[in-house]
Amino acid sequence: MEKLISGIHKFQADVFAPNESFFRKLVDGQAPQALFITCSDSRMVPDLICQTDPGELFVLRNAGNIVPPYVPGSPSGEEATIEYAIRGLGIKHVILCGHTRCGAMQAVTDPTCTANMPRVRQWLDHARASAEIVCSCYAHLPPEPRWKVLVQENVLVQLEHLRTYPAVATALAADELKLHAWVYKMETGEVFAFDPRTGQFARLEADTEPAPAYPVARPAPTADPTTRAM
Repeated sequence: MEKLISGIHKFQADVFAPNESFFRKLVDGQAPQALFITCSDSRMVPDLICQTDPGELFVLRNAGNIVPPYVPGSPSGEEATIEYAIRGLGIKHVILCGHTRCGAMQAVTDPTCTANMPRVRQWLDHARASAEIVCSCYAHLPPEPRWKVLVQENVLVQLEHLRTYPAVATALAADELKLHAWVYKMETGEVFAFDPRTGQFARLEADTEPAPAYPVARPAPTADPTTRAM
């Protein structure tokens, strides 16, 4: 706690004070560029990775960057946040970003990791389809590569869940929203974006615009995950 409190004072003195006019403008409201859905993992810091300023990203985080499928009459925090981002803030881009070495994905494949965490285990059931895809299409891979592929497949599965939300479906139908599937490679700091036209994750380059994950249909999973460039 001492480090956190010291950090607050350092922020006030070294960051807020020299940029007070900027922060005061944020008091009037926010106009973020994108909704960024990612994992709660402490090593995932969206504003650091994207080098964005306060007010530029609207962030939704939970274990495993999961978006539960829409269930009428059973609103969730994820659903409320997503709806507000689209209809309240007018956000035009949603980025769903997973990351390598994801503990939630490891727990999906190894239930012993959550033996004493029943609520975590129940939450991760929303990634069950991701695990079944990997078991069916990548059963020949050793544990480490399968873990990496599971991270990628889970991003794509959660993106499909996202499309079931009324606010998302409506905005997509009106061509007012673009969805993006990303994976942050923790080992190198690289970010890979899924291109549904090729069925691959390709490294984001400074001079390229990532292909939106909608409305192009997704091809069948690649048999060899190394072709996904990660």
